[in-house]
Amino acid sequence: MSKGGVQGFQKDRLSQILAARRLTQVQLASMVDVSPATISKWRAGTQAPERDALERLAGVVNVTPEWFTRAPGAKLSLPLFRSNASAHVAARAMLEARLEWAQDVTAALMEYVDYPDVNLPSRDYTDPEEITNEDIEKAACECRDLWRLGRSAIQDLALAVEGAGVIVVREETGIAQIEGLSAWSAVLGRPLILLSTDKNNGYRSRFDLAHEVGHLVLHRHIQRTTDNARHKLMEAQAHRFAGAFLLPAETFAIEVRMPPTLDDLLLLKRRWGVSAAAIIMRLKALELLDEDGASILHKRRSARWGGKSEPGDEDRRPEQPRLLRRTIDLLVEEKVMPLEAIPRHIGLAACDVEALAGLPEGYFQGKTNVVEFARLKATQKPVDDQPAQGNKVVPFRPVSKS
Repeated sequence: MSKGGVQGFQKDRLSQILAARRLTQVQLASMVDVSPATISKWRAGTQAPERDALERLAGVVNVTPEWFTRAPGAKLSLPLFRSNASAHVAARAMLEARLEWAQDVTAALMEYVDYPDVNLPSRDYTDPEEITNEDIEKAACECRDLWRLGRSAIQDLALAVEGAGVIVVREETGIAQIEGLSAWSAVLGRPLILLSTDKNNGYRSRFDLAHEVGHLVLHRHIQRTTDNARHKLMEAQAHRFAGAFLLPAETFAIEVRMPPTLDDLLLLKRRWGVSAAAIIMRLKALELLDEDGASILHKRRSARWGGKSEPGDEDRRPEQPRLLRRTIDLLVEEKVMPLEAIPRHIGLAACDVEALAGLPEGYFQGKTNVVEFARLKATQKPVDDQPAQGNKVVPFRPVSKS
């Protein structure tokens, strides 16, 4: 039980903000002008900050004081990170906190809009060892069928994923080693995916997104582990899913001239929106290349282009999430919520809401026009004395099948 101080102070919010801002208790204590021991007591819940200390705390970490009295939502399922290295513990904690904030933003907006229903293949695996390559291929095909994508190249994967009810966030994280993470939210009844923008490569970003969809489909009911062998297996399975989803066997294979040259790979890269390196992996998975053939192509690729980039990487811009951004714009356009009230309603700083929702910097100081995208609920609560509007439906643009 906390002694004295502000009633209702949520100690878990303090832990969350330390992770999100990548601050130590000592650093935060110096910023707030209290002792590290005081921060420890706040974090343990044995003491709550006084009003003036809470205001200083909120000011230095850029949230509202009231945010610290909001109970955090239920924990997300544990994400599976691409890197399992102990050196990245703080980075993983920061990204998990950002994903929890994305949950908060989405939950606050769900009071006013209906998002697309979740539409993902259902799998009940509890051990990665029981998942076969054939299972992965079938799951990828089922996902395409559910989303009515056919078997051709996907024009906009981010749009397709959001159309399936997944919340996608893409922001600069400062952590280039971790391309993305995903988790299921009991609060939202839907999954979330966070992608890093630090590597501004549209081809790799698409693969990262498909990789996270693979985790959501294949590994939803599998306990996360620190065992490296098990972790690598789950990563390999998500990679295989991404390749099968983006490069479906029955249509992709017939376009490949065997044996493929590097120039052939570049043509396929542009056609399918997948890197040459990922195409080599897919050809090996389909047994169109054996181990030696794939190794030779990888070596030629590295010798000609280097290990980190390929010709044409700049030709495809990373696909941008739209759902949260257009939801916020819809609420403002329909006068459900004033522009400046939205960050206050969520409790986070305007810059954090802008980053998580994919809004341009300074959006809440002067909104730019964005096409609406979401469906308002039939009954809405007005905010700041703004009248609620009727149940207007804004059409959700269908995914292209071309």
